[in-house]
Amino acid sequence: MSLTMTTEPPKFSPTEEPLDRVGINMVIRQDPFCITLDAAALLAVSILLVVGMHFMELFVLEVMIILVPIMLLVHNDYLNFLKLGPGGTPPTPRGYARLTWYRLFTLRDCFTPPPRDASQIPTAGILTQRPLPYRPGPRPNVAGLAPQRQLNQHGSLHAYNRLRAALEALSARTPQKFVTATSCLEKHGFALFARHPLNVCGNGEICHLHTSDRSMHMNLHPDDIKEVLEKGWGQRHPLAFGKGWIQHGPVPTTFTMIYAPRDESDMRITCRIIEAAIWYTTAEQVEIPPGDEL
Repeated sequence: MSLTMTTEPPKFSPTEEPLDRVGINMVIRQDPFCITLDAAALLAVSILLVVGMHFMELFVLEVMIILVPIMLLVHNDYLNFLKLGPGGTPPTPRGYARLTWYRLFTLRDCFTPPPRDASQIPTAGILTQRPLPYRPGPRPNVAGLAPQRQLNQHGSLHAYNRLRAALEALSARTPQKFVTATSCLEKHGFALFARHPLNVCGNGEICHLHTSDRSMHMNLHPDDIKEVLEKGWGQRHPLAFGKGWIQHGPVPTTFTMIYAPRDESDMRITCRIIEAAIWYTTAEQVEIPPGDEL
């Protein structure tokens, strides 16, 4: 993970955290697993294999030949896990082992909406009342489980600050309904909560924003998830697989990643999607205008 400091910090609102004020651009990188052998390394491996064939039990040699690449693969995967930055899972070997277990049950298709529940309240989504436009360009590359982050097409810090300001303004206008605080799910980052949620997730958490890539997570009605997926504005979380025979998903089936807004047009669509998240959480329609120019 590389850090690039801007020469002049961007403008900020008085309620922003110190990290936002500094203006840090975080480049999230995932390294592919590869083994490169130069002449010296190739010679050393050849000698070790020949020596092992003559002085080691065949079974032991076979186990070593299999285990060494596996250990290198796990080490590379663990480093990629750490490079995703802070999230809901502790950046420790124990946290990595927990995610490795969950990988056995993750969604294989994150672009198919979950089934509707006829008894669910609210009974329908709201985005189809005024369908979303298609998101311009290809989808960003996404990696990780917890954390789950975009690897490219990161939103600007300016857009992040405007979106955060819009959510803070909503909380200030209606403090009896909404409040902002640190995310319960991510354990880091800014989040909007409902004081009286109908569909409860993370103590009423409606959505949270990621400082590193400026993407976000939220729960949506299956109808709205379908609209978001079809128009290219996000994707389902791999851990939103629901109830299984062996393992239950750690997040609801409605848990969805929304890509980082890149410009003014994206900002307006993102605000509409957050309005849909509020609708799903509280069954109340709320308008969120994008934050004023900062």
